Amino acid sequence: MPFPNNCSTRSSQSCTNTRGRLKLDQGQVDNTKVQLGYCHITAPMAGRVGLRLVDAGNIVHASDANPLLVITELQPITVIFSVAEDYLPQIQQQLRAGKKLAVDAFDRVQTKKLATGTLKTLDNQIDTTTGTVKLKALFANEDETLFPNQFVNARLLVDTLHNVTLVPNTVIQRNAQGAFVYLLKPDQTAAMQPITVGTTDGNVAAVEGLEPGAAVAADNFNRLTDGAKVGVRSSTNAAVRTAVQPHGQRQSNPP
Repeated sequence: MPFPNNCSTRSSQSCTNTRGRLKLDQGQVDNTKVQLGYCHITAPMAGRVGLRLVDAGNIVHASDANPLLVITELQPITVIFSVAEDYLPQIQQQLRAGKKLAVDAFDRVQTKKLATGTLKTLDNQIDTTTGTVKLKALFANEDETLFPNQFVNARLLVDTLHNVTLVPNTVIQRNAQGAFVYLLKPDQTAAMQPITVGTTDGNVAAVEGLEPGAAVAADNFNRLTDGAKVGVRSSTNAAVRTAVQPHGQRQSNPP
């Protein structure tokens, strides 16, 4: 609403009164716009709206403790999980190097991968009751596979080891001297072969002290002794012979 700029045909008092009325009217218009804004509730973020907590006709106040509804952000979404404190130095080393660590989210039984994200941050203290530290991963969740408060198993990829020897965890035995496997020799006898167990990922472990391609016993350990005669069953039966192959190994937090 423009103010009159030319008051040559009016008295000074008349111009002042006109400007005052215009400012008063403009103030009333602005106040009405503000009040009209209070009639609309704008969501502070995008997300999924939950079930409403009030019904039409209910009286609500700005000071009410209960909200009208809850909005949960889905894209992106975060997953909070814990890892043993023993893995913390390795994780910090990768983060200091500026690497983005991948995090896979699996279902409850760890058979289906739901989504892949990246590690965003970690907590500033270790939980002394469990010896673990909390980490937060960020997922784009474009297909909305992940749902708020859903239970998932997170697997953090810290490093990839190349040209290592992998064996199933089930073939590794332990005694007072350490870890070992029963190596199957060409003369069909079993020999205790000491090994050093490295990173474990799922059902396999990286080991040292065993040549790739070696055959090791996979069951019936209670009947095996060093130098015992063994027989190799066919692949159609329960496996006794396991071929050890060089392979890439993923290092991750325990499930």
